[in-house]
Amino acid sequence: MEQKPARVLACGDVEGRLTALFNRVQAIQKKTGQFDLLLCVGEFFGTTPEAEAEWQQYKTGAKKAPIHTYILGAASQETVKNFPSTDGCELADNITYLGRRGVFTGVSGLQIAYVSGQEAQQEPAPAHCFTSKDLSALVAPLTGSSKFRGVDILLTSQWPRGVWHYGNTPDVNTKFCGSVSVANLADKLKPRYHFAALEGAHYERLPYRNHVVLQENAQHVSRFIALANVNNPAKKKYLYAFNIIPMKTMDPTELVKQPQDVTENPYRSTAKDKTDKQKPSFNAAEEEEEPARQFFFDLGRKPGGGPRGRGRKRDGDGRGRDQQHDGGGQLKQPRRHPQPTGPCWFCLASPQVEKHLVISIGTHCYLAMAKGGLTPHHMLILPIGHYQSVVDLSSEVVEEMEKYKTALKSFHKSRGERCVLFERNYRSQHLQLQVVPVPLDRCTTEDIKEAFMVQAQEQQMELMEIPQHTDLKQIAPPGTPYFYVELDSGEKLYYRIQKHFPLQFGREVLASEALLNIPRELTGRSVNRAETRRRRAANS
Repeated sequence: MEQKPARVLACGDVEGRLTALFNRVQAIQKKTGQFDLLLCVGEFFGTTPEAEAEWQQYKTGAKKAPIHTYILGAASQETVKNFPSTDGCELADNITYLGRRGVFTGVSGLQIAYVSGQEAQQEPAPAHCFTSKDLSALVAPLTGSSKFRGVDILLTSQWPRGVWHYGNTPDVNTKFCGSVSVANLADKLKPRYHFAALEGAHYERLPYRNHVVLQENAQHVSRFIALANVNNPAKKKYLYAFNIIPMKTMDPTELVKQPQDVTENPYRSTAKDKTDKQKPSFNAAEEEEEPARQFFFDLGRKPGGGPRGRGRKRDGDGRGRDQQHDGGGQLKQPRRHPQPTGPCWFCLASPQVEKHLVISIGTHCYLAMAKGGLTPHHMLILPIGHYQSVVDLSSEVVEEMEKYKTALKSFHKSRGERCVLFERNYRSQHLQLQVVPVPLDRCTTEDIKEAFMVQAQEQQMELMEIPQHTDLKQIAPPGTPYFYVELDSGEKLYYRIQKHFPLQFGREVLASEALLNIPRELTGRSVNRAETRRRRAANS
């Protein structure tokens, strides 16, 4: 019989607003049922007279926390006075200070690693800071075991530096946010959930993998969630609810299933700035930069659930499955890229993708042969994640797509060919940038441009030329249906699709007698029928 999952709440900086927090927790529990644990990261205590008076009510027993509450230590010198020991202790009924650093394992096997305070910038370290020795003492006993796969939960007050790499962007100043040591700690401990605070922001990063696909055995994914301050005026999320079954008691096959929006591990990428290249002093000799790799051949479903009960501090390991909830305890999905409405044949994470056509896989994009190509070297440049069009792409994806375009243009130039690129953002789910080589001795760039213009006029469409140095995003907001052509001269043609548009327009122009001169029956009718069948299957 499968173990019942633990119901856990995580909270950001409380800053002494205990009554506001616990009133909210009580309201949630009244609505959705009892939770087993409340984990608080960031500053738990406040520094105002009002906050001190409020704490005294709980300390003396006049008020009691409605849930087993576990907190981290001071993150500033002003709140150090509230922690009588670095080893952890019970501060009030149902409120326990975990300690400077360590691992808490509940009787159900849920393993929670934690580090209090902020990274020390000087020696001797202030009482509200952790040192490299603290991190080494935490990591060594865990990773030294051959059975270690990761921890269920990691609690830190500081964000890990660079956690946003390859993921969605947080609403914080990333130049000054986070700790390199915390990033390395997260990379080593492989938490299924990592919570942090101190930045006054709510940020749910897309899940990231802990293995290199096709090179290492599959491992579970990690999720980083930063939480805001309790009762913040901007109403940013400060409570996060989820179910979790410990790794220790979970089926390994279920544990390693990958969600569709999984990304590359942000801590193993080539650093985006110099500060990320700094290694923390703990285990620095073991660390080497790994080249970023991006392979998405797994498609998994959301994991589901975990254990209950209070526990004691001890070491352990485990395996797990989880479900996510909003602050009201309702099941929810993590924030993610736009998802396909049906089976997507071009998401590299999808089982429908035809892997035998894939030529090259980058960090954000991949290159594939076109099925039913106009020429033997007709290729597609596609984003690995699910993006519908060029105008939806993030800057990192655009940058890598440009590198692929440059490489292909150089390749075809060496073969005496020019590249024509086109995109149809109409009745399509996933961006496909078509790259078709045309021999230089068949026609000129002007011939290609004229062929597009003439056939557009015959279809009563007006192709407009995009001015030089004008970005497509400036004239086509996300969601706009369009057809776009880029010639080897750099000239760009654009048509804003109104109602109906011939789906094979780009192929038919290039296959015309003036250009590649491919008989109409060979331009891809069989492929069109296959696409029709796929579309019908997706909509059924």
